[in-house]
Amino acid sequence: QLHLVQSGGGLVQPGGSLRLSCAASRFTLDHYAYGWFRQAPGKEREGVSCISSYDGSTYYTDSVKGRFTISRDNAKNTLYLQMNSLKPEDTAVYYCAAVRWYSNSCPQRGTQYDYWGQGTQVTVSS
Repeated sequence: QLHLVQSGGGLVQPGGSLRLSCAASRFTLDHYAYGWFRQAPGKEREGVSCISSYDGSTYYTDSVKGRFTISRDNAKNTLYLQMNSLKPEDTAVYYCAAVRWYSNSCPQRGTQYDYWGQGTQVTVSS
């Protein structure tokens, strides 16, 4: 069983930055993929970014490319999402997720993940 505990998030003005963290109960260099998802009120869950531990490949949805960066710190067993140049449309509850994975590309659909963090609110507003 893998437990994911999220931290970070909060209220930020447009153009500001936030960093989300996702601490895993265990962390392996190989065999896991990690993702960040978000869900805004009245909208479906959206895949934001993911990273494959198999080859380090990453994915970003078009709306966050160039603004968000996914990374991991193996020594701290933690996954991060650095969010810069935030926009009001980035407002949502953000979730981290993990799944055992043995492929070059990370999974982009939420249904492909087995483990989820508790979610954290990100609000971008002036």
